[in-house]
Amino acid sequence: MRLRRALVALTVLLGGLLAGAGGAAAATAPYCGITWGSTAKSGGALSSAPLVEVRAGQHDCWDRVVFEFAGPANGFSVAYGETYTEGQGLALSPYTAGGALLRVSLRAPAYDASRVATVPYRTGDHAVNALGYRTLRDVVFGGSFEGYTTFAVGVRAQLPYRVFVLAGPGTHSRIVLDVAHKWQA
Repeated sequence: MRLRRALVALTVLLGGLLAGAGGAAAATAPYCGITWGSTAKSGGALSSAPLVEVRAGQHDCWDRVVFEFAGPANGFSVAYGETYTEGQGLALSPYTAGGALLRVSLRAPAYDASRVATVPYRTGDHAVNALGYRTLRDVVFGGSFEGYTTFAVGVRAQLPYRVFVLAGPGTHSRIVLDVAHKWQA
């Protein structure tokens, strides 16, 4: 009899634990199905296709920054942390709005073969107007040196993000950075 009571009690206890674990899993479901994470991401190779435009957009679940190149470009390195200007090594954090900073290094120049700038920004300039965005706070140009171009992307907090490459329009290419509005539903 005691053994039977102990088994019933153990069964009830295990059932409660399993039910609680299922409820916890449902409570921590990813926001909009996003499973990107916030660790460093990199890929692609060095390109000579110059950066020609930087723009931003909003989605229901994330904010987006698009870097467009005049030709094929696919090299990038993105991670949370301090961003330094290319060639000078000055920290951009004092000049970038946001609670967290994504350092974006594009493996392509922001100048053409004649060394003429292909974007209208100078080091330290704000490249995007992020007014009204849920996550994006700032995009600051960190310069371009020896084929690498740097941006400090200020966001509200350290949130999941993804980076990917798109072909087009025409012969152009784009490196896209999406930052989620939050971690969980």
